[in-house]
Amino acid sequence: MTAQASFNPKAFRDALSTFTTGVTIITTRAADGSPIGITANSFNSVSLNPPLVLWSLAKSAYSLDAFSNTKHWNVHVLSVEQEALSGRFASRGEDKFSGIELDRGINDIPLLHNCTARFQCRTAFMYEGGDHVIFVGEVLGFDKSHLPPLAFQSGQYALTARKPREGVRLSQIEQVAPECSYTEDLLGYLAGRAHYQLVAFLRTLLQNHKLDEHAFFVLSVLSIQDNLTLEQINHFVAYTGREVTLSMLLFLQKQGYIVADEQSGQQRFVLTGEGREVSLEHVALAKAVEEEVTEKLGSGDTQALKFLLKRLIQATDPGLPDLWATEGPAMNDYQQV
Repeated sequence: MTAQASFNPKAFRDALSTFTTGVTIITTRAADGSPIGITANSFNSVSLNPPLVLWSLAKSAYSLDAFSNTKHWNVHVLSVEQEALSGRFASRGEDKFSGIELDRGINDIPLLHNCTARFQCRTAFMYEGGDHVIFVGEVLGFDKSHLPPLAFQSGQYALTARKPREGVRLSQIEQVAPECSYTEDLLGYLAGRAHYQLVAFLRTLLQNHKLDEHAFFVLSVLSIQDNLTLEQINHFVAYTGREVTLSMLLFLQKQGYIVADEQSGQQRFVLTGEGREVSLEHVALAKAVEEEVTEKLGSGDTQALKFLLKRLIQATDPGLPDLWATEGPAMNDYQQV
């Protein structure tokens, strides 16, 4: 790494943006009492005793007069559920508080709902900071929730996840062959093991219905889109690496979970009422498993994991059809996988 030969403001800004921060909305009231709110990621702690925090505002900001001439303001550390709110308060020329229900705080400053943390402050000091004004506030009251925080890094919103401590292994079993390059850090191993451990919770219920995991995938597909041909069903479950056979569908029909319908010389399969009830029971159990896992991981890590898995699926997708498409499937639109 080498220092810049000449100072480039854009490069400097890009370098600063690599520092991951939270996202806040800071609120106050103008002289006429109207609510003021802005999005900022310059918030930081200063002192525990006395309790002090700081943030900075550009001298060109329209709200500078309001914050400079008031003694009270509130800092809202946004949760991942408030990304849209962050965008609203970062824009100009609209009623940012329209339709927003506010809490009552220790002062008359707007106090937003559903934040990761909130700090109600009084201006203690103001400093010149180049093209910004730095506000240091005494914290008069605060509260926090278990909602995971929204993060910002390199010009984009991000999710946070806790990193396991160094040296912690998935198990304490000694490796039999230390020279082997196949390790527990291999992505395929981690994704596969996580899948099978999660599916293990479903197996008991599936066995009670005389079904296996593959039949579960078929019923799940038909619960989202039914009236499908055997070929269409196979397109939707191709990612499992297993082929749905006509004998499997006939077995599900015998169980009363699906029915076959002859249309224009094609046999299409439709979920029955009993099949839908069974599929909903499976989904309910999967949700219960997810809630149990979320309790152990925390909601922030769970959301970050889902986000990364979606990116992984997108990166490795061979071109499978979209099961959740708003329009029904058309076989001539399918690409062979």
